[in-house]
Amino acid sequence: MAAPIKLNEVLKIPALGIRADAISFANCTMESEKFITVREQAGEQVMIHIVDLFNPARTEKRPITADAALMNPVAKILALKSGQALQIFNIELKSKMKAHNMPEPVVYWKWINERTMALVTANAVFHWSMDGTSEPVKVFDRLPQMSTYQIINYRADAAEKWMVLTGIAQAQDGSGRIVGNMQLYSAEKQQSQSIEGHAAAFSQFLCQGATEQSTLFAFANKSATGTKLHIIEVVKGNSAMPFQKRAVDITVPADAANDFPVAMQVSDKYGLVFLVSKFGYIYVFDVETGTQVFMNRISAETIFTTCVNSASGGLLGINRLGQVLHVQIDDQNIVKFIQGNLQNLDLAMKVAARGKLPGAEQLYAANFDQLLRSGDIQGAAEMAAKSPNGVLRTPNTINKFKTVASQNPGGQNPLLIYFSKILEDSSLNAVESVELARPVIGQGKQQLLQKWFDEGKLECSEDLGDLIKQVDGTLALKVYNKANCPGKVIACFVETQQYDKILAYAQRVGYQPEWTGILANMVVLNPEGAVRLAQMLVNQEGGSKIDVAAVAELFLNRNMLQQTTSFLLDALKGNKPEEAALQTKLLEINLRAAPQVAEAILSNGMLTHYDRATVGQLCERAGLFQRALEHFTELKDLKRVIVYASQMQAEFLLEWFGTLDTTWAIDLLKEMLAKDMRSNLQICVQVATKYSEFMTPSTLIGIFEEFKSMEGLYYYLGAIVNFSQDETVHYKYIVACAKVGMMKNDF
Repeated sequence: MAAPIKLNEVLKIPALGIRADAISFANCTMESEKFITVREQAGEQVMIHIVDLFNPARTEKRPITADAALMNPVAKILALKSGQALQIFNIELKSKMKAHNMPEPVVYWKWINERTMALVTANAVFHWSMDGTSEPVKVFDRLPQMSTYQIINYRADAAEKWMVLTGIAQAQDGSGRIVGNMQLYSAEKQQSQSIEGHAAAFSQFLCQGATEQSTLFAFANKSATGTKLHIIEVVKGNSAMPFQKRAVDITVPADAANDFPVAMQVSDKYGLVFLVSKFGYIYVFDVETGTQVFMNRISAETIFTTCVNSASGGLLGINRLGQVLHVQIDDQNIVKFIQGNLQNLDLAMKVAARGKLPGAEQLYAANFDQLLRSGDIQGAAEMAAKSPNGVLRTPNTINKFKTVASQNPGGQNPLLIYFSKILEDSSLNAVESVELARPVIGQGKQQLLQKWFDEGKLECSEDLGDLIKQVDGTLALKVYNKANCPGKVIACFVETQQYDKILAYAQRVGYQPEWTGILANMVVLNPEGAVRLAQMLVNQEGGSKIDVAAVAELFLNRNMLQQTTSFLLDALKGNKPEEAALQTKLLEINLRAAPQVAEAILSNGMLTHYDRATVGQLCERAGLFQRALEHFTELKDLKRVIVYASQMQAEFLLEWFGTLDTTWAIDLLKEMLAKDMRSNLQICVQVATKYSEFMTPSTLIGIFEEFKSMEGLYYYLGAIVNFSQDETVHYKYIVACAKVGMMKNDF
């Protein structure tokens, strides 16, 4: 059967023109799949080669005076060490980032991530952050028993809570054996532990049923009695089952009895440990169980530096010949190899699930179906619920449980068994949450949904909210809110009459709802609340959030005249020309139904852009004749209204006549006398008196005589005669007096 790994040579470093004697642990470094740095010395001349692994042809070469160089694992940032002096350069910006003089020589250094460099001296370990102007900070002191060991590695977990320093030395028993020693340090406890070991690594691993990763610590040791791999959990996740500590024997080839581990890398993608030995062997183990998956020799020369290839989940290594080797898992063969060669179906399924490899779901599905066929509902539910990366937690699995339930209607619901298994140490996804809610609601146990919601066991969705809303509007509101369904949240606010929360919520989540529809729902339940919300929406910073005309029509359709008026008065207080139609609408509805309100609005003078002709006609129909006169501009309209002068304020009419053309004023006086002399005579006399000079006495005398109003003529001339030198005025006044007097004598 084909091997579960693929091996290829990325490049030969000497082919780049780099001397073979520069390819060593001291001069050649590789912190990631991006760059290799090689310090090359020929006589007094020292050069640094920066090899771009993605494009080796772009290798940079520059002279330096430093003792060592180290490229950042992510960016083009170069660290240089010369004696106790350290410098960090940004190559792309051509600038120095940081510099520091250490109190003692650095015997080993390494980037533990793109932001932090570890510096190991004879007495302590320091971390140097690239942030700001920070200087190296001591993390822990080295244990005395490691003082004679050559430091070959230093690792830290992702959270920098655990660190391990690794060194090797020759055994003191005369055997020539190479022994390893490690100092494991807990930052939280500030404690160190000495462990025998040659190679170590940390891994972030999601244990079965967990939603939070555990931090695992793996290390390998070659002792006088054999070689072992140890795996322990140093930071616990949230799995209900504790991680089982592992200590497994490593099977070493017969011709490699003196071999020992030199490097370890963990592929979190597959959950596999790569262990490289001095003699060039690679061992592959499962990080969860310690099971040895594969072993083979990949190099006849010692591999002195390695790193994880984050893109492939594999391992890169450099041997003494300068070969850059890439080992990666063969996605097409790894599962078949474990299933066939190791006869380990469980491990095959786990690796397939972790790596999302082809056939992972099929492997689990086959086993799951077998359990269902055998009637082992508990076992099938357990397998589906605990399947790695949830490969079986699919709608298809739910449907299979439903089918089993339909075949045995009187038995315990398999679906509930399945969900209960998930809920033991995990939470439900969106589909599962809905499928669980259906039978729970059907049984009238919706209080369980509240409990699971409070515990964070349900994945909230719009579908789940819709289902719960049938029995519990308050919980549905919480579900919609958590599921980020703003439209449904606002609908719930409307239904529960929490109107004051609607606008604040929409602004907080940045939601722009269809406000007219929302107001349409609100107006049925709480008209005043709808008006308050509408008023808030039109007064928003940056302008109205609603179509004022549409909302006004909405209120009017519900015969809410008072609320419509209140809303429009608030909306139109800016008195903008573009709002002319709405101003007209506001006045129209009130002139038709509540003229006194319209009168108050017009008296206020806050609106000036409405259609004056239309409003004038409406004022006339409403009996607001004085307002009608203010708005009409056509003589025919004025004649029609002026006959109701007796119903207007005399002061207004006297002032208003002064705004008219003299010809129009005369015509209107005639109209007043012709249509209703009895009611209008007094105001006509007052107008004639006040504007006698402009209309002329002769014209006014003629008007009163035309309509045979001697009383009008008498009062008009009596008001001006003492101030007039006109003989006609005096004569006509005497005549009027005589006629009025004779009329009085008749009585």
